Amino acid sequence: MTASPQAAKSRKEVVDGLLLLNKPPGMTSNRALQTVKRLLNAKKAGHTGSLDPAATGMLPLCFGEATKVCAYLLDADKTYRVTARLGTATDTADADGKEIATAPLPALSADDWNVIVQGFVGESMQVPPMYSALKKDGKRLYELARKGETVEREQRPITIHEISLLELAGSRLVFRVSCSKGTYVRTLVEDLARRAGTMAHTSRLHRESVAHFQAEEMLDLAAIESLAEDSQVTLRQKLLPPDVALTGFPAVSLDPSAAMRFRGGQAVAVSEKSGTGLVRVYGAGQLFLGVGELAGDSRLAPRRIFLTP
Repeated sequence: MTASPQAAKSRKEVVDGLLLLNKPPGMTSNRALQTVKRLLNAKKAGHTGSLDPAATGMLPLCFGEATKVCAYLLDADKTYRVTARLGTATDTADADGKEIATAPLPALSADDWNVIVQGFVGESMQVPPMYSALKKDGKRLYELARKGETVEREQRPITIHEISLLELAGSRLVFRVSCSKGTYVRTLVEDLARRAGTMAHTSRLHRESVAHFQAEEMLDLAAIESLAEDSQVTLRQKLLPPDVALTGFPAVSLDPSAAMRFRGGQAVAVSEKSGTGLVRVYGAGQLFLGVGELAGDSRLAPRRIFLTP
């Protein structure tokens, strides 16, 4: 018995690779993922590091075997272009929220503001906002916040690698920040304003980079839809191989015998002096095999095996 044309059309396919979406405003990260997944007709998909619906910018989408790199990209540093509106606080700390308080604008020059923002560079502790997806006693914080509840949140360590002040005009403050995973930019904006003696909220947020991926590598949703209209093959040609997300890891090559054992889940011995820690593992013909962990005794243990063809 053959499948109906409708069933054949709805059958999902194995699609492997990464796509760097320039997420449009007003769309949740999951909705963006499901839209592109449908255009690719992909079986399996995931994204790394949600952006707020109002935020725009880089959202790495992972398909098939590439979903195995999601965890590594979640841990990556990120860069944002941030526009803050000074003098006004909202309940969500962004432009989607309701105005809850105002304060006078401080009489500070660009140099004064630069001193303030540079004071946030380095390691610090940050209290996550109530409007976040973190859980407290099994419930999302934003669910509690929507009910008017406020609960105590534990501070979390973050690192601000760099902040550059880009513009100061009236109540508009624009800066670029490079930061570690787990950094809430909305909270950073509030903390910056508090130190300046006022209040603020994030009016625009655009993520420019994740890990080593840069802005010019992103595709707009409209461009993705246009490629899909041409053909799914055309769109799939834009996918990046999974190992490009792991170029920060050293590479180790295995001979055919060791490669077979590694793919079978066994630890193998390596002759090259590669130190310790996570590495990218390749077989013959630079076939990407997965992520391994080197121990001090030159043993390489599989951590994530990739079933690339």
